[in-house]
Amino acid sequence: MSNPFFLKKNHISLKEIFDLLKMDSNSIDKDIKINDIKDLINAEKNFITFLHSKKYSEAAKSTKASYCLTTKNLKDYLPTNCKPIIIKDVLLATSLITQKFYPNSIEDVFDVEVKKIEEVNLKNKVIYGKNVLVGENVDIGSGCLIGHNTIIEKNVKIGNNCKIGSNTVIRNSFIKDNVSILDNCVIGKKGFGFFPKNSKNIRYPHIGIVIINENCEIGCGATIDRGSMSNTEIGKNTFLDNQVHIAHNVKIGENTIIAGQVGIAGSSMIGKNVRIGGQAGISGHLKIGDNVDIAGGSGVIKDIPNNTKVMGYPAKNIREFLRENNQ
Repeated sequence: MSNPFFLKKNHISLKEIFDLLKMDSNSIDKDIKINDIKDLINAEKNFITFLHSKKYSEAAKSTKASYCLTTKNLKDYLPTNCKPIIIKDVLLATSLITQKFYPNSIEDVFDVEVKKIEEVNLKNKVIYGKNVLVGENVDIGSGCLIGHNTIIEKNVKIGNNCKIGSNTVIRNSFIKDNVSILDNCVIGKKGFGFFPKNSKNIRYPHIGIVIINENCEIGCGATIDRGSMSNTEIGKNTFLDNQVHIAHNVKIGENTIIAGQVGIAGSSMIGKNVRIGGQAGISGHLKIGDNVDIAGGSGVIKDIPNNTKVMGYPAKNIREFLRENNQ
């Protein structure tokens, strides 16, 4: 269910892409059309993708993309069906091409098309408080409650028996059945992605959505960013405490518990049955295994295997940490 909500050009020629990147396009077949840009896993034939780190070499080996933005050192990880486009700054190039495909994916201004819930066909389906606003392309299931001053902006699907608190803003999200989202949450806005270049910050497009699966609870003041090139997803029966931040592209497995003031940076993957203590921080592009316990206040800067307990900064096996700090 990737990027169903963003305006997209049908295709872009390979020559347009080379010209955009200021690369020599004289030898490029002008008739070659690229249908979309996606990450390595979700890309298909006639798509372009990107490989910027050896960390994603395994995914690169099985990509179905026809072209890949990458560096000279990484190109050999690509399969024969995927032709490398060698470029110095892979992520910047990816950003420029994504903007070309999805022109409305950069800005994230408030939804000017919202209406009072009394003016749309949802008013008889839900119980709602005062001053509730609803945007276009919104569907809400039966048995839902929506609190005061909440704005369900454009492109949101909410399942049955969900509870949305007061002063909450939701957009570009798919929320499944029996989910509780408490007060003052912001869900589905763009993530914190940009590239400093020539004294300017170039914004990174966010064409993914937020998916919150069944029976989850999202605590007060939580912020969940939508994905950039893939979706941000919360597994079923996962509970987030107050003041938790989930960045773009993060995947959290089912039955996970995250305490207050935890921050998870972009593109990290959290396994099933994980418990994360308050004020812990998890760096980006990491893989946290299943059945992992992370003690409060820990700083996680590398992958953690299954069935592990860690604490400290940098986070390490809890027995090792206690032995070193009890000498």
